Amino acid sequence: MKTYAFDFTGKTALVTGASRGIGAAIAQALAAHNATVILASRKIEGLCEIEQAIASSGGAAYSIPCHTGDLSQIENLFQTIQERWGGIDLLVNNAATNPYFGEMLGVDEGVWDKTMSVNLKGYFFIAQKAARMMKERKGGAIVNVASVNGIRPAPGQGIYSISKAAVISMTRAFAKELAPYGIRVNALLPGLTDTKFSSVMTSNEAILNAILPTIPMHRIAKPEEMVGAVLYLLSDMASYTTGSLIVADGGMIA
Repeated sequence: MKTYAFDFTGKTALVTGASRGIGAAIAQALAAHNATVILASRKIEGLCEIEQAIASSGGAAYSIPCHTGDLSQIENLFQTIQERWGGIDLLVNNAATNPYFGEMLGVDEGVWDKTMSVNLKGYFFIAQKAARMMKERKGGAIVNVASVNGIRPAPGQGIYSISKAAVISMTRAFAKELAPYGIRVNALLPGLTDTKFSSVMTSNEAILNAILPTIPMHRIAKPEEMVGAVLYLLSDMASYTTGSLIVADGGMIA
């Protein structure tokens, strides 16, 4: 019987939003399974900490600062990747923002533009550029980190939820278009996870106490609990899986 293990030897992976939280956990796991990992995020300081942690564990990681809401910085990121590695095999689109928590009636154009610029436009053009490289390499895998909010919008997170619903649709559209080139595109939909990103909810006792009863497992996730699904979707074990969504939310939307 054939046995399976996650092994990304010879693969180059790009992880955006890799300086902390879910992105950092995924990047470290990929490196631990022999991938060369390119770390991207807005601030270089956080990236360097993750790079050093990976190096100290014997892995290979390289930091490139990139604001994923800025197309010129995305262009520079991929130019550097092309020059140094000749392309990538794996992409985890994870960088995201949620600058506003409140009713949609209070949203202004600035909030809308910032959210969509990072969460949707950035995801799209990073996936596009990565897919062009993967097409040249005759295959690859992309995982877009969306959210359960993309299926069931959460109170106070209307604009963020809209952006993540669009990511889900984008994932499926890319999956159909890229399948003939051997490129698989799937999405991870985390539930509430203990990260700085979600601290507006997890650090507020009243909000947290309102959310926990809606989660059958009655707890929030750790970033590391998102890793297994992503490793599966990026690996050859998921060779017939594309356009799929893996929900990791403790049963919240079951």
